[in-house]
Amino acid sequence: MERALVVVDETDSHRELLAEAVEIVRGTGADLELFSWVTPDEFEADVETLEAAEQAEGATYSTASANDIVTNFVDEFVDDVVGDDAPEYGVSSAVVEDSELADKILNAAAETDCDHIFLVGRRRSPTGKVLFGNVAQKVILNFDGRVTITMD
Repeated sequence: MERALVVVDETDSHRELLAEAVEIVRGTGADLELFSWVTPDEFEADVETLEAAEQAEGATYSTASANDIVTNFVDEFVDDVVGDDAPEYGVSSAVVEDSELADKILNAAAETDCDHIFLVGRRRSPTGKVLFGNVAQKVILNFDGRVTITMD
């Protein structure tokens, strides 16, 4: 493993995954890339919140970008999970609908030259997988590298 991509969200399963991935990355000396996302609705709500705070406080905030919002979340998440002992990492982000999430994860892994992906999968019935797809399944089938999945 030379570079690992860890998909993070704010659930307890993602906290556990990040903690384990960090230990593996430390042990192998690999580089670490973290990927997270916001939906278009979440992004719009975050921008509106910043604009409202700007008006109420009279402070000036720079125009928020999705990358800024996700990077702030990831930095706080890493600090909460790993603390000051966190290894250096890069952040990849996207504004994405759920149906496009697997493609965005695969794109982030390709763009950052990752050879290993860590992600949380959801338990689904076989019928649910057929009808609605599965992010973990699509990543496994389309990634040319190792994939580690922990179940939510």
